Amino acid sequence: MDAVFAVDVDGRVLFASAACERIFGYTPQEMLGRVMFDMVVPQDRDRTRQSVKYVMAGEPQLHFENRYIRKDGQIAYIMWSARWSPTDQVRIGVARDVTERKRAESMRAVLYSISEAASTAEDLSTLFQNIHQIIGTLLPADNFAVALYDQESDELSFPYHVDEHEPTPAPCKAAATLCAAVIEDGQPLLLTPETMQEHVDERRLALTTMPLCWLGVPLKSQKGTIGVLVCKSYPGGICYGEQDRELLQFVSTQIATAIERQQMQARLQYMAQYDQLTTLPNRALLYDRLQVALLKARRERGCLSLLFLDLDKFKLVNDTLGHHVGDQLLQEVARRLKQCLRESDTVARVGGDEFVILLQLIPLPQQAALVAEKIRQALQPAFNIDKHVLNIVPSIGIAHYPEHGEDEAQLLKHADQAMYQEKHSRDRKPLTAELGLPE
Repeated sequence: MDAVFAVDVDGRVLFASAACERIFGYTPQEMLGRVMFDMVVPQDRDRTRQSVKYVMAGEPQLHFENRYIRKDGQIAYIMWSARWSPTDQVRIGVARDVTERKRAESMRAVLYSISEAASTAEDLSTLFQNIHQIIGTLLPADNFAVALYDQESDELSFPYHVDEHEPTPAPCKAAATLCAAVIEDGQPLLLTPETMQEHVDERRLALTTMPLCWLGVPLKSQKGTIGVLVCKSYPGGICYGEQDRELLQFVSTQIATAIERQQMQARLQYMAQYDQLTTLPNRALLYDRLQVALLKARRERGCLSLLFLDLDKFKLVNDTLGHHVGDQLLQEVARRLKQCLRESDTVARVGGDEFVILLQLIPLPQQAALVAEKIRQALQPAFNIDKHVLNIVPSIGIAHYPEHGEDEAQLLKHADQAMYQEKHSRDRKPLTAELGLPE
């Protein structure tokens, strides 16, 4: 049954029929004197104001839809037909509850939107932003977070976290959060004002700000629970109910699939661009960055330099002490090289014991020589690896743009040749190890 209302010029209720209690949760007596506009969901208030202006200007509004916060904190979708009575100076409105229809429509739209977001998002950050917007069409989600769970470390991270009161939490043990019960049981958890404090006390949680309501739904995959979707409200906000829990749970499986798909794409992209042993950029990513840097240098008539680095007698480490020692040595060399460079520079492993360093925004070629010397000094202290003491000497060749080439191939060739000239022309100290390596 529809509800009938009469409100004055300020929007205060003068009359409410008995059906208002079923729709809004307030008895007709409780509605009298209440300002209807105060019950409108904040996101719908601007267009509701506009609709009221049309009505009071003599233009009846038919089938206008907006959302209201019920007495129990739940959201009700209302379709209005309203007109203005100039004689009585009141607005007469008929309200119909269309919540179920709107939820069904929203569910269909949301499932399609999640699928589209999964296929079009460029990265996880974009996917999470899109998911937040999509969830917001289903239920109030001003405070929304995606928590991802690492089973090996039993830690939660929060790659996406929007909260009006709390900053993004640092990665932490799952047990220290409200998500703990969701992770443990693999079931949704709805905490209301009646159950919130008891749950917090039982779990001995330390919360900066106590939410009014908290709704967490597990993100499940074939691997188990990979995370939690979280919506919450604070005092003065809405209360979530069982319908909200069911809605979020309904879409959670598709969201989990979308997240895993994006994670897989990110892993594949990482594997295609980074060296798995040292985590440095590989040859392909170096070429990409070098091409971009050359375009910028040509456009701005700037300079850049390439350093081609090789570890003298590295093969002896592998042959004498084993590849596991050689691998650890390469990892430690990579770590020291990164410490020598700026964030704008790139150090890449291009194969074996060969590294290439791209120095951008180098005003003078002499500065590249200073960086090369800094690298030699960084690699001079002995490496203590697997109970072996290793001393290594790098050979470094340098190429400058535009003096030594106009494109990446020419520059790399010149730096490579310069490196071999250094390797074979100088008096090199032999690579030694605690066990003693042949020269």
